[in-house]
Amino acid sequence: MVQKKILIIQGHPDQESFGFALAESYKKGAENAGHSVEEIRLRDLKFNPILEYGYRKRTELEPDLLDSQKKILWADHIVWIYPVWWGSVPALLKGFLDRVLIPGFAFKRREGSVWWDKFLTGRSSRIISTMDQPAWYFWLVYGEPSNRMMKRTVLEFCGIKPVQVTSIGPIRMSKEKFRENWLEKVGAFGKKGI
Repeated sequence: MVQKKILIIQGHPDQESFGFALAESYKKGAENAGHSVEEIRLRDLKFNPILEYGYRKRTELEPDLLDSQKKILWADHIVWIYPVWWGSVPALLKGFLDRVLIPGFAFKRREGSVWWDKFLTGRSSRIISTMDQPAWYFWLVYGEPSNRMMKRTVLEFCGIKPVQVTSIGPIRMSKEKFRENWLEKVGAFGKKGI
């Protein structure tokens, strides 16, 4: 098996959440298989999540965001773990995306064109999202907007692909066996580096 450099980005602000348990299971599986693992826990970063001037004027990046960019460039595979809230990602994760994946780092607009250059090619990704409804319902009824946004208009926009999506739900009323099964599956993803 090819050893990978894996970055786990934890987008849940609550360290007691099932999302944190999933990240730990993925990490253990990856490390036990010999992969190199780095983590970014958004709840621990010190940064302003608001892109105050849009892209009109640059907001200097805080040290934690500069370190996050280094980890993203280091990684072969990036795992994003977050809950789905109101059909979207948590505000903390959205602020992180706005501030970190900026022009000149993640992409570059072409002068006089609607097209862009993708700067994060050569990386793969997995999205692991948790929700309080069945994953099939989120897909069938709502079209899984947060996962589509992350996959198509964030990660693939910057050149990251393939992007695999794993939706887990419902969490709120889940039984212990359901959670144990998912922890085992996610640990197996880590072992394979996928």
